[in-house]
Amino acid sequence: MWKSHLRYAVIAGVAALLGVVACSPSHPPRPAAKKANNRKPAPNFALKDASGKVVQLADYKGKVVLLDFWATWCGPCKIEIPWFTEFQRKYKDRGFEVLGVSMDDDGWKSVTPFVAEKKINYRIVMGNDETGDQFGGLEALPTTFVIDRSGRIASVHVGLTNKKDFSDAIEELLEDPVQSARSATVGFNRGGANGAQPGHRAEPHS
Repeated sequence: MWKSHLRYAVIAGVAALLGVVACSPSHPPRPAAKKANNRKPAPNFALKDASGKVVQLADYKGKVVLLDFWATWCGPCKIEIPWFTEFQRKYKDRGFEVLGVSMDDDGWKSVTPFVAEKKINYRIVMGNDETGDQFGGLEALPTTFVIDRSGRIASVHVGLTNKKDFSDAIEELLEDPVQSARSATVGFNRGGANGAQPGHRAEPHS
């Protein structure tokens, strides 16, 4: 497990550096979210929160979701989490939710005091390598997916990301009307034993 921890830490550091570079003015502006016809269904999962309740991503259909894979030891994660707490407070009444998936090896032992210390106001569930694999394998932490009301991945952010990139995507998706029940069925891939589609890999938003 420590090798996995070290691998994430090294890759997260590199991704954070690349994230800072990517935010420089020399890079052209990019759209906040992919066009609707280019969005892939988000894999569904069933993970437990701190109270032991099973939470499925599909439970959030009809809402815009910021899905954050993170860990307590991850430096860039600690920078982004206050932003997500702010987004949860600011946009909750408009049909928005943040859902954090902790990838800490020692589980709630580290996560529970961290959540209290940082005053995180959104739900946290405990993930594992299998969960990451459902989303194509996590190249670094944090890795954050912004999901539309129909359960489709509208943008993917690997490593430290500009706060405005998140807020722009959220605002854009909140302006979209709630999809009909028929069209919403395209979201939240339920294939495979754990809701994953074999061979599915999340593609970073660009």
